[in-house]
Amino acid sequence: MFLIGQYDSPFVRRTAIALKLYGFTFQHKPWSTFGDAELIAPYNPLRRVPTLVLDDGEALIDSAAILDYLDETVGPERAMLPSKGAARRHQLRICTLATGLGDKSVSLVYESVLRKEQLKLWVDRCEAQITGALDALEKERSTITTPYLFGERIGHSDIAVACALRFTGEAHPHLFDTRYQALKAHGERCEALPAFKEIVQPLAPPKG
Repeated sequence: MFLIGQYDSPFVRRTAIALKLYGFTFQHKPWSTFGDAELIAPYNPLRRVPTLVLDDGEALIDSAAILDYLDETVGPERAMLPSKGAARRHQLRICTLATGLGDKSVSLVYESVLRKEQLKLWVDRCEAQITGALDALEKERSTITTPYLFGERIGHSDIAVACALRFTGEAHPHLFDTRYQALKAHGERCEALPAFKEIVQPLAPPKG
């Protein structure tokens, strides 16, 4: 199977790290949603990433759907997300905050790259959403004493948070600042793992 998308995307990266941690073998197609959209289109009509194409040709077209498939494949004992109950809902909430953080951080990058004059209303809204997510995640992480958010074992929420933090820190360092010490420590712990070191692509600075 092969994974489509560049690792500077927090969504592609979280998917690739999960694949690596689970021990799946996959090829990587580092296609860009802008420059390589027509290469992506046969597998994903939305021309979005990540897209995971399975050995039989089936294409999974969203990070949540891909991770759900991986969890189902490895089974409940190895899955990095509980199968049901309050623990599942809690971890999904953290994942949603993290992916929302990543989404708004990406949107803010697009705003600066694609518009000659940024729309202040949109910038202010994105920054408020980013700060809101960071505040909520910092509050959550600061009360936890275990290595990872839900114990001694890494989960999808840990990966999602770390990937979103790295992207936000590189793209918008003025927003991910010294207020977020618990999150910074969490990101550093995850980034020290071999899978995170292997699956990484620094965000390129905007041109112009």
